[in-house]
Amino acid sequence: MSIAVKHLTKTYGHQKALNNISFSIKEGEIVGFLGPNGAGKSTTMKIATCYLPSTSGSIQVCGMDVSEFPLEVRHQIGYLPEHNPLYLDMYVHEYLNFIGRVHRINRKELRSSVEKVVEMFGLTKEQNKLIGALSKGYRQRVGLAQALIHDPKVLILDEPTTGLDPNQITEIRSLIKDVSQEKTVLFSTHIMQEVQALCQRVIIIDNGSIVADKTVDQLKNVSGEFGAYQTIKVSFENRVTKDQLNEIDGVFEVKEGPGGSFLLLAPEKNKIRAEIFHYAVEQNWTMIEMTEESDSLEQIFKNLTGKGGQGD
Repeated sequence: MSIAVKHLTKTYGHQKALNNISFSIKEGEIVGFLGPNGAGKSTTMKIATCYLPSTSGSIQVCGMDVSEFPLEVRHQIGYLPEHNPLYLDMYVHEYLNFIGRVHRINRKELRSSVEKVVEMFGLTKEQNKLIGALSKGYRQRVGLAQALIHDPKVLILDEPTTGLDPNQITEIRSLIKDVSQEKTVLFSTHIMQEVQALCQRVIIIDNGSIVADKTVDQLKNVSGEFGAYQTIKVSFENRVTKDQLNEIDGVFEVKEGPGGSFLLLAPEKNKIRAEIFHYAVEQNWTMIEMTEESDSLEQIFKNLTGKGGQGD
C-alpha cells in the first residue's frame, strides 16, 4: 500500500478531531478525500505528511511509519497545503532550486529536475518572474511544481483549486490528472465535479469519522443505502396532475420535474416502475418517458455529512 491509515485518532483537549479512522490507498490510485469544513481532512493530511503527531493509531507511507521515519517519509511525499506557502519575494526558478536543495537533490540532477517541472506545469515564461507577481493560478502551478521536484511516489494535495477561476480550475485539474498517471494521489476538495473528473475512489469523512469509502460509481448508488428512496422521472402526452400520480400504490412523494415531467419518490425495494406503467395503462395515458434518476454527488454528500464537522 502507498498509504495505510490504521485506527488514527487525534484530539485537541476535549475535542476529538479524528475518531479511530482507517483506510488504505494502493499504488497508482487517485483518491478524493471529501468532507465539510472541520471534518478532519486537513488534520489527516498533516499527520500523513509528518507536520502533526497523532494521539493514537498510525499512518504508513510506502511501508514506513510517519512517526518513526519522518525524514524518509517526506522524501516519498509531495505536499501542497491548502494555503500554498510560497516565498513571494523569490523568483520562480530560484524558489524551485531552493526547494530542490531542501530535498537534497544533488547539483547534477537539480538543474534537470527544475527544467522538468517548469516545462510540466507551463512555467517557462514565468520562471524569471517574482512569485508575488504571478496570478493565483500560476502560484498554484508553482506549488504543484515544488511538490513534485524531488519525484515523490505519493502526492498529497489539500484543496488545490480553492480560490481559482473556472479556467484556472480546469488547467489545474488537467495537470493533476497528467501527474496521477505515475503517482499515488490523495487530494481533498469540496467540488463534486472535480471528484467525477479525477477520482477513481472517494473517501468521505464527517465529524472525524469515515462515513463512506467507495468508487465514484458505487457512491452514486448509495441513495438506497442512506436515503432509502429511489426517484423515477416520468412524463406523459396527457394532462396529468401530482394528485393523480400520488394515487399510485407505493409512491411516497411526487415533485414537478423539468419540461413538464414529474419525479416520483418510492422506497428503494418497491418495484415502482411496474406500478407506474400499470396505472398509466388504466388511465389510458400515453407515456413519453420513464427513467430512474440517480442522486447527484452533491446530494449524496449532503446526505452523508448532514450533521456537519467539528475538527479541522
